[in-house]
Amino acid sequence: MKKEKTNLESRFWSGRNKPSLVTLLEVFFQFHDLATAKDRLSLIMQYAVQGKVRIREDPSVIFHFHQSMRSFILATYSLRKKSGKWAIHTLPEHGSPLVQGSLSEEEYRDPVRVFRKAFKEYRPTQLLDFLADIVYFSLGTFNNIPECNIVGPYLHLCKMLDAVWLIVERKASAGFNRKRDKRDKSRIKGKYRKYKKNINI
Repeated sequence: MKKEKTNLESRFWSGRNKPSLVTLLEVFFQFHDLATAKDRLSLIMQYAVQGKVRIREDPSVIFHFHQSMRSFILATYSLRKKSGKWAIHTLPEHGSPLVQGSLSEEEYRDPVRVFRKAFKEYRPTQLLDFLADIVYFSLGTFNNIPECNIVGPYLHLCKMLDAVWLIVERKASAGFNRKRDKRDKSRIKGKYRKYKKNINI
């Protein structure tokens, strides 16, 4: 029996319904580079806990980020079982802290460890609920703030962004691109250009 693929909910923001896992994550970073993604997540967190101040960014940009982060979480949940695929056995002699980001040496060697640790502590639905909560509270003015624990999920997502960036970089440097990846990305380019035009970037 053919195994059914996980629905990554990527059609709205990327233009593709069933890209491969790593291709989807590559496309994620085409829309939001690593620094932008982490800064935007941090900004949403800040406004979510302020309560009476609304985030100043265009709501459509925040909504697009929310949708793409949903797919990001679902994709990394599927990747958690692929330990060792992008692992390295030795660290570079002159490794940059900027490249390692928030990852420990063990996580840098095998970034999939980050996903296993995150999903051991939180179910995918809990991370999705966290994301929905902070986006909701950042877009409005309220007398209260999210009641759930938001620090833990936030820290995990930051590490997951670093880990995925590392996987994408290693895949590119190792020349693992496939024809299917190229087809997926070419179909997504039109959606990407349209998004950039709409937000005037």
